[in-house]
Amino acid sequence: MKAILCKSLEGPAGLELHDIAEPSPAPGEVIVAVEACALNFFDTLITRGKYQHKPELPISPGGEIAGTIAVVGENAGDWKIGDRVCAYLGWGGAREMVAVPADRVVAIPEGIDAAIASGISITYGTAIHGLIDRAGLKPGETVAVLGASGGAGLAAVELAAAARAEVIAVASNDQKLAICQDHGAKHLVNYKECDLKLKLRELTDGRGVDVVYDCVGGDSSEQAVRAMAWEGRFLVVGFASGEIPKLPLNLLLVKGCAAIGVFWGESVKRDPAQHREHMNQVLRWVSEGKLAPRVDKTFALEEIKQALAEIEKRKAIGKIVLKIGGV
Repeated sequence: MKAILCKSLEGPAGLELHDIAEPSPAPGEVIVAVEACALNFFDTLITRGKYQHKPELPISPGGEIAGTIAVVGENAGDWKIGDRVCAYLGWGGAREMVAVPADRVVAIPEGIDAAIASGISITYGTAIHGLIDRAGLKPGETVAVLGASGGAGLAAVELAAAARAEVIAVASNDQKLAICQDHGAKHLVNYKECDLKLKLRELTDGRGVDVVYDCVGGDSSEQAVRAMAWEGRFLVVGFASGEIPKLPLNLLLVKGCAAIGVFWGESVKRDPAQHREHMNQVLRWVSEGKLAPRVDKTFALEEIKQALAEIEKRKAIGKIVLKIGGV
């Protein structure tokens, strides 16, 4: 079978297409014939050895997949060959077939395209874990999403709107912001054209933002903290800017607010049952039309370098997906 392999830490430029043996299931595993593999910003990091997880080489990038079950191993539950499923892997999805623990796969409802299903685990999983589990978001609260037009940010915009929060989308240009508006954002902020702190305060009539969902890091983080409401919650989600900010802790004190880490991948390991519940909920909302995940572009498996370049240059508005088989 075909697989993209990272054999050295040269970044996406070092990825190569190889023919490797098909996997066999261990007890408790299923083999999924991959139809679509969604890519994320951390794939650009993991190929350089800069991600918090540093798996032993060689590896395939691609942390989330969708496809059909091709082989069912022993003690793998009630799954059947031909079942349509999606799964979060961490890495290893950029290949034609992959072994997945049976308790990690989630059934895809009828009518949901594989490219769409492949891209919900990380972005929507992180958003629902961050906004609901960690921040305890309530209807009527304000949520500012930094990096709102990327895959992670757009999912947070949609889920916050679905939770009846007032969403402020923060992004770098008006084209990206228009798409955020289509996905539920009430207020649009081009951070390159304003003082972010003052704008967030203005949009909340001086009260400040209840929840900040920060996918970006960098200079915008401190400005957003300075614009937070009393007992606000600042969610540390990621650092797409490449810069990890150093927040003045006195700001948390004087605002009575909290900085909260959102380590979704670890939460999945520690509470897989909750993860499955969240994924089933998100898929139901997608099936019912309450959520509309956006796939920005699709690429063939062998085009993974171009696909990751779209993410690395922050050109993607929504998800970037590899189409591998059956779609």
